[in-house]
Amino acid sequence: MTPKQIMEHGLQIGEDCFAVATIVRTAGTTSAKPGAKALMRADGTILEGWLGGGCVRGAIKNATLRAYANGQPQFISVAPEEDLTEKGVRAGDDVNGVYFARNGCPSKGTIDIFIEPYLPMPDLLIFGASPVAEKLVELAPQFGWAVAIADADAAMPERTQGRRRYLVIATQGQGDLAALKTGLSGAVDYVAFVGSTKKFASLSEKLIAAGVAPPQIASVRAPAGLNIGAVTPAEIALSILAELTQAKRDTLAKVVQNV
Repeated sequence: MTPKQIMEHGLQIGEDCFAVATIVRTAGTTSAKPGAKALMRADGTILEGWLGGGCVRGAIKNATLRAYANGQPQFISVAPEEDLTEKGVRAGDDVNGVYFARNGCPSKGTIDIFIEPYLPMPDLLIFGASPVAEKLVELAPQFGWAVAIADADAAMPERTQGRRRYLVIATQGQGDLAALKTGLSGAVDYVAFVGSTKKFASLSEKLIAAGVAPPQIASVRAPAGLNIGAVTPAEIALSILAELTQAKRDTLAKVVQNV
């Protein structure tokens, strides 16, 4: 599947959710052969290409959704029941990075498929123009974040479907309360506040008085960042990016458990 073919469907790497599935090996009688490719939609169904008959599509769809959930490529082997038994595995087993599924087709062939996901970069909205905010804007794109500057006096920008959203409030005394109110007004996967525990406790009381739900307030990471002894703005930004990465991985792990 070439970049041109992908673009012909209006898909952009880093902006849209899709996957490329490639048959790497077959055994026995199969309708699709090694080298066959398919472009997969965000819902796990085939947009273009051919990977075989309907007997294997369910397994391919599930593997594609797992790839989207954990952000990692998937290798799936779809084989008849007797072949799985001979290998000492069952449908649903994941052995050394190979996920096994049963092929119920009368042809009883085996198809090994590699699925490579392309996921939209997560959104990182940054409130503030502090030195820490400036360093985050500088560093975050290098770690695969789509950075945007948020305005505490404006409504939260509309969330793009399929993209996770993370917020860092780095106003540092310049509109902290307004930024927190705006940031907590929409659905987000992570909110962090750059400031001391004491300062956030004081702001929390004001947020409660303003009608913000206590569970929303409790979800805020304050102070922002992992404890690495950071002192300078660059070090603080690095600690926040480390925590953002950890939060992103934890979110993906929880999603995978439900796939």
